[in-house]
Amino acid sequence: EGIATLGEFDIIHAHDWLTFRAALRAKEISGKPLIAHVHATEFDRAGGKAGNPLVHEIEYMGLVIADKIIAVSQLTKNVIANEYDIPEDKIDVVHNSIDTSIYNELDPHNAYAYLERMKKHGYRVVANVGRLTVQKGLYNLLLAAKDVVARAPKTIFLIVGSGEQYLELLQLSADLGIAKNVIFTDFQRGKNLRDAFAIADLFVMPSVSEPFGLTPLEAIGYGTPALVSKQSGVAEIITNCLKVDFWDVQEMANQIHAVVTSDALRDELHTQSFAEFMKLSWDATAHKLVGAYTQHAQLVGAK
Repeated sequence: EGIATLGEFDIIHAHDWLTFRAALRAKEISGKPLIAHVHATEFDRAGGKAGNPLVHEIEYMGLVIADKIIAVSQLTKNVIANEYDIPEDKIDVVHNSIDTSIYNELDPHNAYAYLERMKKHGYRVVANVGRLTVQKGLYNLLLAAKDVVARAPKTIFLIVGSGEQYLELLQLSADLGIAKNVIFTDFQRGKNLRDAFAIADLFVMPSVSEPFGLTPLEAIGYGTPALVSKQSGVAEIITNCLKVDFWDVQEMANQIHAVVTSDALRDELHTQSFAEFMKLSWDATAHKLVGAYTQHAQLVGAK
């Protein structure tokens, strides 16, 4: 309440459910338009299920009362319309982007020295970076990994991240008989994170429901082509990457196998995707948001 009465402002811009209650109170006090920016819904976080009913209720109230909703992808817009019963004309799609200038030259000495040595012996690396949660689809990735390893034994899967599924996934890799081909690194940042993207021959994001998904773009920036689930927002803006339904384990395995057994395919995929990557910019995103601000500020001024 204090912030809402501190001074003059034209728009309230709230990001996801954690800020919605404060934004609704600010709108009540000030009467200013509310733009609800949705980066992920509880439906996404719960892997396509209802999730926490309290969070769902907060999201619903924020989305109903907001004057405009910004969704980070068409996929997210569809979820908001279908799962929260919000009119489509109230929702604008503004895709996320990435700052391509931060992808400078990598340290020539990769942090994953073991993997570097193995690659010299003909091994290929498939990486995933993210939270180990049901939303991210790692269970299906490991099922696909079993098939890939059976056909291409010199394939190593690098799983970077932490989360509540860690022990489950660790046990699954053992149960599938591929424990020696799967490396779990836990959470990483800085050089170790950058080098995980760079050491891979293919980056895979098999998410069950991913509103956007920046990690494939990071992978491309660091020199690695990507395979993404069709149930992701990033699949809408990158043409030159492999795409698969998160549930189609066999096709996922086929596409991974194709890349780890063909360096030429790997390199061509990256060349084409990197050309797209370099055209990305936050400028277009910012202009769309400013347009939404201007439109609603003018509506208030006209009243």
